[in-house]
Amino acid sequence: MFTEFLNIIVRSLKLDKTLYKDNRNFGEAAIYFAGLIMILDGIAGAVAANTVVKTAIGISGLTAILTWLIWSLFIFVIGVKLFPDKETKVPFKKILIAVGYAHSPGLLRFFAVTPDLMIPIIFLTQFWIFAGLIISTKQILNLKSNIKSFGIVFLSFLIIAFLSISFVMSRMNALPISTIS
Repeated sequence: MFTEFLNIIVRSLKLDKTLYKDNRNFGEAAIYFAGLIMILDGIAGAVAANTVVKTAIGISGLTAILTWLIWSLFIFVIGVKLFPDKETKVPFKKILIAVGYAHSPGLLRFFAVTPDLMIPIIFLTQFWIFAGLIISTKQILNLKSNIKSFGIVFLSFLIIAFLSISFVMSRMNALPISTIS
C-alpha cells in the first residue's frame, strides 16, 4: 500500500500523464492517497512559511483540504458542465483524486528550511503543481487540446485568486486598524 502511494507521488512529480489514464490509480484507496497528499502539501507549506512567518500547521492542513475541494469543484464545473468536449464524462470523485495527485510537488516544500530557500521552492513547486493540474485535467476530461486544459485550470485559478483576495480584503476592513485612519 505504501509502495503504491509512493509510486503515485513519483509519477506525479515526473508529470507522467499515464498516471491519470490508469484506472488502478483510482481504486478504493485513491481518495485517501489524494487527501493525504493534500494534507501533507498544506503542512509542507506551513513548514516553509514558518521560516519567515509563524503559521499554524493544523490550520494549513485544513486549508489544503478546503483548497482541494474548491480546485476540484471549479475544474469540474468549468471542464465538465460549462465547456466539455464530446468525450468528457467524468465523475467529480475522479477529478478530486486527480487534483490531489497533481499537488504532489507541494511535498517538496518541506525542503524550504531557510528563508533564502522559501521563495524559490514555493515558486517552483507552485508552477510544478500548475503543470500537473493542466496534465491531469487534460487526461481526466479526455480533452484534445492542451490550450483548453490550460484555460480550464487558469480560469479556476483566477476565480480562486479573486475569491481569496476578496475574502482577505473583507477581513482587513473588519480589523480595528482600519478605523484608525
